Amino acid sequence: MRKISLIGFVMLIVSIPTFAGGLLTNTNQHAAFLRMLSRGATFEIDGALSNPAGLAFLPNDGFHMGLSIQSAFQTRNIDASFMRYTMDGATPSTESFAKYYKGKAAAPIIPSVFAAYKKGDWTISGFFAITGGGGKASFDDGLPMFESLAMAGIFKATSKEGTPVSPNMLDINSAMDGKQYIYSVQLGLSYKINDWLSVFGGGRMNYFTGGYEGYLDAKLKENYGGKNLMNLALDCDQTGWGLTPVVGVDAKFGKFNFGAKYEFKTNLNIENNTKKNTDENGTLAAFKHGVNTPNDIPSMLSVAAAYEILPVLRASVEYHFYDDKKAGMAGDKQKFLTKGTNEYLMGIEWDIVKRLTLSCGGQITDYGLSDNFQSDTSFSCDSYSLGVGAKVILSDRAALNVGYMWTNYDDYTKTSQNYNSTGLSGTNVYSRTNKVFGLSIDYRF
Repeated sequence: MRKISLIGFVMLIVSIPTFAGGLLTNTNQHAAFLRMLSRGATFEIDGALSNPAGLAFLPNDGFHMGLSIQSAFQTRNIDASFMRYTMDGATPSTESFAKYYKGKAAAPIIPSVFAAYKKGDWTISGFFAITGGGGKASFDDGLPMFESLAMAGIFKATSKEGTPVSPNMLDINSAMDGKQYIYSVQLGLSYKINDWLSVFGGGRMNYFTGGYEGYLDAKLKENYGGKNLMNLALDCDQTGWGLTPVVGVDAKFGKFNFGAKYEFKTNLNIENNTKKNTDENGTLAAFKHGVNTPNDIPSMLSVAAAYEILPVLRASVEYHFYDDKKAGMAGDKQKFLTKGTNEYLMGIEWDIVKRLTLSCGGQITDYGLSDNFQSDTSFSCDSYSLGVGAKVILSDRAALNVGYMWTNYDDYTKTSQNYNSTGLSGTNVYSRTNKVFGLSIDYRF
C-alpha cells in the first residue's frame, strides 16, 4: 500500500508571482509604478525598465540612479468540494468532502536598482531586479489534489486487500512550500536621433532559482491501529538561466509622448538538484535529479501614451501583451491557454505644490485561462489593480517615491467529473489577494 499512485504530486510546480504583470513577468519594480501604474512613457529613471528609449530625453547629462524597496503579501486559497468512495473502494459515496485550503506567499524585502548615464545624444542604462516570482508560498494544510487522490487510492487499495477503511478512520497530513525567483540584470543603449525620436537596444540576463518541498503521510488513526498507508516526500531545488533581447522607441509630439518596448521570448530551462525524492522512478519522476523542465519567459509588447493636460497635470495610458501561448511551460501547459495575456493600464499625476506630486492609477489583467490550465499548485485569476501614492522632491537632485497597490481578483471555478483523476466529481474555487507597498529614492549626481 506504500506505492499507491499520486498522479497529482508530480504537478508540484508552483508559480509565485507577487507582482503585477503576466503569468511569469513582474512589471512593478519601482514605487513610481505602484503610485501610478502606467509608466511606459516616462522620462524618469524607472524608465530603465518601462521605457528605456525615453531615457535619451533625460533633462540633464550625468549619472542618474534609483533604489527601490518593496514588500508584497499574497494569499492563494482553494475552496474544495469533492465526492469520495464508500468503504468498498468502488462505489461513490452520497456525501462530499469539503475543505478550505489556505496558502500564503510573502516577500517582505524586494530590492531593485536602476542606473543611467547620459552624455549628449547617448544614454547607457541598466537595472537589477527580481523580474519573475519573488516570494515563497506555503500551504500548511496541503492541497485538495493530494487529499482527494490519497483518499481514493487508499480506499481502493485497502478494499482489495479485504481491509476497507472509511474516511473517519484516516489521518492524512500533507504540506507544501515553494519558492521562485528570477533575478535579472539588464544593460542597453539609447540614442536620440533628433529632438522628437529616440531608440533603444539592449539585453537582459535572467537567472532562475526555485525550491519545492512537500510531503504526504497517510495512516490509520491510532484507535484503528495507526498503520502507515502512504508516505511521499520531495525536496528539490531548480536553477536555470536565459537571455532576453530588448528593443524600444520613444517619440515626442508637443504635449504627447509615446513609448514602446518589445522584449523577445526568453528560452529558459530549469534543472533539478534533488536532495530527497521517495519515488523518483514513479509518481515523482519529473523531479528526478538532473531532469530539465521548460520555463520560458514569454515575449512582451508594451505601448504607452502620455499627455500633459496642464503644466501640473499629466495622464498616461498603456497596453501590454504577453505571448504566453508560445512560451514553453512544464507539461506543455501553455497549449491549454486560450490566448496570451492582455493588460490595460492608466494613471494620472498632479503637482499640487512645487515639491509634492500625488498620483493614482489602475490596471486590468485578462489571462487566457482554461480549466485544463488551472491546477491546485499553479492557478491564476483575472484581476484589476489600483495604486495610489506620492512623489516628494527632496532637492534639485533627489526625489522620494512612495506607493501602495492592491489587486482584486475574480474567483475562478473549476468543476470536473474526473476530479484529480479519481473518477469522481468535484469543484474547486480558486481565489487570491495581493498587496504591495514600495519606497524608492531617485538621485542625480
